[in-house]
Amino acid sequence: MLWLSPSKINPFSPLTKLSFLNPNLMKGLLSIFLVTIFSLCYFSIFPPFKLRINCPECNQTYNIHTYNDEEIEIEIKTKTNISHILFGIAGSSETWSQRRHYCELWWKPNVTRGYVWLGEEPRKEAKPWPKTSPPYKVSSDTARFKYTSSYGSRSAVRIARIVKESFELGFDDVRWFVMGDDDTVFFTENLLNVLRKYDYREMYYIGGQSESVEQDVIHSYTMGYGGGGFAISYPLAKELVRILDGCIDRYSELYGSDQKIGGCMMEIGVDIRGSPYGLLSAHPLAPLVSLHHLDYVQPLFPGMDRVASVKMLISAYKSDPSRTLQQSFCYDLTRNWSVSVSWGYTAQLYPYLVTGKDLNTPFQTFLTWRSWSQEPFAFNTRVMSLDPCERPIIYYFDGVKEVGNETTLTSYKRPKNRQMKQCDRRTYGAAYSMKGFNVSAPIFDPQIWKKAPRRQCCEIINGSDERDGMVQVRIRGCNQWESVTLP
Repeated sequence: MLWLSPSKINPFSPLTKLSFLNPNLMKGLLSIFLVTIFSLCYFSIFPPFKLRINCPECNQTYNIHTYNDEEIEIEIKTKTNISHILFGIAGSSETWSQRRHYCELWWKPNVTRGYVWLGEEPRKEAKPWPKTSPPYKVSSDTARFKYTSSYGSRSAVRIARIVKESFELGFDDVRWFVMGDDDTVFFTENLLNVLRKYDYREMYYIGGQSESVEQDVIHSYTMGYGGGGFAISYPLAKELVRILDGCIDRYSELYGSDQKIGGCMMEIGVDIRGSPYGLLSAHPLAPLVSLHHLDYVQPLFPGMDRVASVKMLISAYKSDPSRTLQQSFCYDLTRNWSVSVSWGYTAQLYPYLVTGKDLNTPFQTFLTWRSWSQEPFAFNTRVMSLDPCERPIIYYFDGVKEVGNETTLTSYKRPKNRQMKQCDRRTYGAAYSMKGFNVSAPIFDPQIWKKAPRRQCCEIINGSDERDGMVQVRIRGCNQWESVTLP
């Protein structure tokens, strides 16, 4: 083969121009044109066909459907909905009675599709099986598979195969397989908004890394962590089930089921302890899709148990799914106040000015998952000082109502019976007199997640209502050239 250096070719030289007039070249171009026209006519008359691809590892044959333009147009018009998702929930008959309450917070009988996969038949205390719970199936025996991790559990093999066993059930019209644990709470409307961004006819593996760097280093940066949930499109699942059993043996030394799935993905082409307050009060500009390991963190709201706390958050979520936990911050320059609102969860009042960078940085109220350490995390954190004069005054979500014109009004109150030392500075005294916040906000358009959204702006409205100790805040879209900055 003759290689020509581009620097030695002048596209405007006489030789280049004359080459396009070569008779043999013109005949070749004409032949290609005629073949292309014939092919277009042929495929417009005859229906699409199916390819049969052999599976070297499992001696099975799978059909892969090829779409024509008309089918693609029809499919695109059908927006992905909850019926297109098949959930595979990793459960245990030993813990189901305690953990089923998390699943029942988001599962809708006769609407949501999927199963809790158990290692054995449910225990007596779990029978009869609750109608409010997802139905269950017992996983196949996995004794034939290798598992050589020195510090893990063989249940990882069974859980890794849930996606394969779910696929083999042969459900119609499945676009996505979503995997999670029995203590994972999914926010399904936001999950749908995320999945709709992707073409389910292509191969997609969607998940998130752990917030704890030590977890990412030990396990992997390139896998979707299973507890928080990950999604696999149907075409990718079809490829995965061919090689999964072989992968499980090839990666027998890997600790978790999600690691084994991640290893298979390479062949084919969120965990903390302590209080989640700091992380949720400065949630990133992204939809809330799931919460996990709720049994290992303090309740989201003071004075409530864990399940009741999540129910409280879900009550806000139902009114405006896309806005849940979205952070806005604003200033009252007449009083030098800074306000941060994590919608549906908390409001913070600082009787001094705080930069937007700091307001958007989570307080470290939590520890790493594995070693219970204060660092490192995959994002910046700031210290929650023990000095009450260096902490915000915290209010928690108390209720929500719709006030017309696609607008909600959320309220935030200071928790009762909280014996915490108060700051004795005069500036804090005026702030302590504020009993709570009323926050109005337009319903968040879920289509905004298909774009590159910016944080919404807010403003403090001074009025007669403050005589009752309630700060009035309005969240809105930012005006042109507006930015949330200190003067």
